[in-house]
Amino acid sequence: MQEKNQKPYIKVDFFENLTGEIPVEPEKGVEDIGQRIRKIREEKGLSLEEISKMTGFDVSFLSSIEKNEIQPQLGTIIKLSKALDSAFGRLVSGVGDKLYSITRKDERRIVSRSTSKKGQRKLYTYKSLAPDVKGRHMEALIVLLEEDPEKEVSVHEGEEFIFVLNGEVVLEIGDDRYELEPGDSAYYLSTTAHHIAAKKGKATILAVLYEG
Repeated sequence: MQEKNQKPYIKVDFFENLTGEIPVEPEKGVEDIGQRIRKIREEKGLSLEEISKMTGFDVSFLSSIEKNEIQPQLGTIIKLSKALDSAFGRLVSGVGDKLYSITRKDERRIVSRSTSKKGQRKLYTYKSLAPDVKGRHMEALIVLLEEDPEKEVSVHEGEEFIFVLNGEVVLEIGDDRYELEPGDSAYYLSTTAHHIAAKKGKATILAVLYEG
């Protein structure tokens, strides 16, 4: 007889093809982010000082992003996309040209990596699941999480849904803290201060972001 307090077993084998380490791939998407931001900013005739006033980010921080010395978190990219009046997806993975997208498991590509604000430590690696859809308002990503002892909190517009594929994840929303295991999920408004990281070592999640 099953004990009443025993945690129900959640079978997640169905998702096994989504899990695992993200293999090393060419850095093309990563290298393009800073260039995309600078190109759009220059097209709009905006200075770094003006973007700084609109976003609250230091000029030196913005300059480091454009030079690819720092890889920004998605929350930072969303704020920049709002300031630049540009689609979030255009900054993350480029402009799509299709009405729909089918992405095979061996076709996923790394579109971004984020680092700490000093650029000294990798925090996340993102693989896009639908980069080719034109005019999209959501980004579906496989995210490899690292530990983040400094707990860099993110606040931005939009909504997020995450599903843990493997490893253990620590999610902090406002004053609340949750430890999530494979099969657990969370949905929250991104306007609430939040932080997500691997509890120990690495973890992998499916993340869907709506920029709002």
